[in-house]
Formats: sequence, structure tokens, C-alpha cells
Amino acid sequence: MFSAKTYIERRAELCRRIAHGVILIPGNGNSPFNYPNNCYAFRQDSTFLYYFGLNLPSLAAIIDAETGEAHLFGDDFTVEDIIWTGPQPTLVELGAQVGVEACHPSVALGEYIAAAQRGGRTIHYLPPYRGETKIALASLLGVSIDALHAGKSAELMFAVAEMREVKSAEEIRALEEAFHIGYDMHLTAMRMCREGVVEREIAAAIEGVAKSHGQAVSFPSIVSQHGETLHNLNCDGVLESGRLLLVDAGGESLANYCSDHTRTYPVSGRFTDRQRDIYNIVLRAHDEAPKYMRSGAMYMDEVHRRALLTLAEGLHDVGLIRSSAEDAVAAGAMYLFMPHGLSHGLGMDVHDCEAFGERSFDFTELLDRAKASATCVHRATWRLRAGTVLSDEPGIYFIPALIDKSRAEGLYKGIVNYDALDAYRDFGGIRIEDDVVVTDEGGRVIGDKHIPSTVEELEAVVGR
Repeated sequence: MFSAKTYIERRAELCRRIAHGVILIPGNGNSPFNYPNNCYAFRQDSTFLYYFGLNLPSLAAIIDAETGEAHLFGDDFTVEDIIWTGPQPTLVELGAQVGVEACHPSVALGEYIAAAQRGGRTIHYLPPYRGETKIALASLLGVSIDALHAGKSAELMFAVAEMREVKSAEEIRALEEAFHIGYDMHLTAMRMCREGVVEREIAAAIEGVAKSHGQAVSFPSIVSQHGETLHNLNCDGVLESGRLLLVDAGGESLANYCSDHTRTYPVSGRFTDRQRDIYNIVLRAHDEAPKYMRSGAMYMDEVHRRALLTLAEGLHDVGLIRSSAEDAVAAGAMYLFMPHGLSHGLGMDVHDCEAFGERSFDFTELLDRAKASATCVHRATWRLRAGTVLSDEPGIYFIPALIDKSRAEGLYKGIVNYDALDAYRDFGGIRIEDDVVVTDEGGRVIGDKHIPSTVEELEAVVGR
């Protein structure tokens, strides 16, 4: 948690941007794991954390965009609660920590919203992403769950995204803390990597590192010899000599900021010639990308596309692409090798603001507003700004099903060398990822240390 001044200033800036109506920001509640009293690990809604900083369940907040007054809603713990939880601060004490004087019991939230509706005031809210929140919000607003999407506030969505995307100095420090967690996680994985180890043993060890130094993992860890499956959460494989292990993992700091890194290395501790060639193509794209991550750059045209060209040039050199790199990228052939974006926003969420971004619904209806805002919530119109934090994660993957489909459909004729690809069907995939903060001169990789990334560095750790 930051100082009360930080949250007061954030709420004031949000009011300046919205200017009318009331802003409703519900926090998350506990979510049952398999019965009501046995819950998943609690994770607060990131927007609630950004403006109110309180990492406790069953809270909600209102900001009057016209007066600037903030209201906190929740219930004090009873003696019966304290038997299970131990002594807890009162709602008034919690409010004082984040500069909120107006504190009310939970039941008063419905009364406040009803009064605002009777007065004809706009109720701004973000599109909810949790089932429990959707039910509660629909009840509170007196609408059907199906009607929630239509009532979302585009003004609030883009105002929050614009604020959350540009990180302050104290947020960058929190991201540096998350980097240290990720650094320890990845060094632990590298040191454990050897033939006969089960993937889940590594996943368990690195997730323990995350929990011991921060809140926990920032997303479920990907530890897999099948790196060609982008989000392979099946960790049942037994490590085999000759294969590559891909580890995509990160930690969440005590201040709820995330890290996200990926490294890929040989189980044997030594890259084969073919693995080294493909690895160095990905590494070149990874190392060059931050040069283009400068303030004002358009993400798709100047950053993502540049990475694809670098990958295409390398694949041409090893004989997997016949055409020029420009022609391969223009034809869309790089989707066959990297069917994902180079970057996503990063901050309090490992994919920052995507709870109400392009992956939550079709942005066609908001395209003009997205272009004007140019935030990470819509990457096709994303313009980087100083203080933007984003991932840098190029990859090359050999996905047999995708290769077969493209070949059968006659795609990329004269561009992709399908015959040569046959030798890579059991190769797997390579991804290399770090987190970058945008400056006027270019991107700066977050972290005061370096997670091994070159062939020589990885072989020195994994092949010890």
C-alpha cells in the first residue's frame, strides 16, 4: 500500500477526467473453492486497489465525480468473525489509511445508488469480469445481468486505462520489487532443470519462491517441454534430454505489482546447433525490441511489426522462409511461427487493464474512442507513452497442427518452406520475455540484475 496522499491524488485526477455523475468501484469478495468457507486465495480487484489500496474482501467504493468526495462501504468484523480471523481494523480505520472519511455499512451502498438514480445521476462502472460481481452489480443497479455490458461507462474505462498505464516512480519501484521475485523464480527453475525432473516439481518450487517474497504468482506458472503450446498449464511431463524447457512465470509484489518473464533452455544443459540457431533469432528480436519502445511509438506499426521482421529475417537465413522478410510479414506468414503479440501492458495485472480491454469484448463499438485514448486496452491503436510498462516477448513455435492446417489451405505459398519445416515438427517452441518501461529515448528493461538469456549464460547455469 502506498501513502494516503497517493490514493487521494489518484481519485482527484479521476474526478477531473470524468467530471459528472458518480463512480462505482466494487472490490472483490471471497470466491469459494469447493464449499463456502474454503475459498480461493483472495485477490482484490486491481482498479479498487489503484484508487483505494485496501486488500481486503467485501468492500466497495463510490467517488462523487462532481464533489470529489469518496465513500467506502463495508462491515466491521464481529466477535464471531474475529474468532476465526483475529483482531481486524474497523472500516473507519481502514478508510483513514487511504484518505477516506465517509465510511458506511454495506447496506448503505444500495441506498446511495438508489438515491443517485432517483436524482438522474450517471452511475459509471467498469465491465465486471467475475460472476459474483456481475450478480451483485446487477442487483444493485436494478438491471439484468445481460444488461450490464450495455451500461458500462466507456468514459471510466478509458480514464482508468490512461491513468493506470503510465506508471509513477513509486509504481516503478514496486515493479522492481516484483522483478526480484521473478529473478529468484527463474534462477531456481534453471538450477532444477535436469533430466528426470517432473515439470510440476519446478512449478511448485518457483511458486513457493513467489509466495515467500510477495503476494504469490502473478499468473499460473507455465513450465513445459511443449513450448509450442503457448499457455501449457499441464506440468506432468518428465524432463527429457534433448528437449527445451520453457518457463513463463512471474511474481506479485507485496504492493500488488507484477513481473512476467520467460526463459527457454535445454534440459541437457547444452543447446543443439538447430536449437541454438532458432534461439538466437528469438534473442535478437527480444534484444532489439526495446530500442523501438519509445514515447510516441505506435505499438503495432513500430514495435510489434519490427519484431516480426527480425524473426522473419532469421527464419530466412536458416531456410524456413523463402521470401524476403517484408513479404513474409505482409502476407501474414509470421502468424505460423508466432501466433501472439509481442507485448501486453503490465502493472497491477500481468495483462494490465485487460479486465475491461480488447480481450473482454469486441472493441468495434468503441473504436473511435480507443483511437483517441490510444491505451493498452486496444493494442491495434496503442500509442506508447513515457511511463508505459509492457512485456517484450518474441517467440518462435513449431506447432504441427497449425503447420498442417496452413499447408492444407495453401497459405503462404512461395513464402514458407513447408518441406524444411518437417524437420522441426518435434522441436517445441522458444519464447524470451522481460518487462520494459518506456522512455523518450527507448525502452529500459526493468530490473537491476540480468536473468540469464544468452546461450552462453544459460548453459553456464543450466549445464553446471
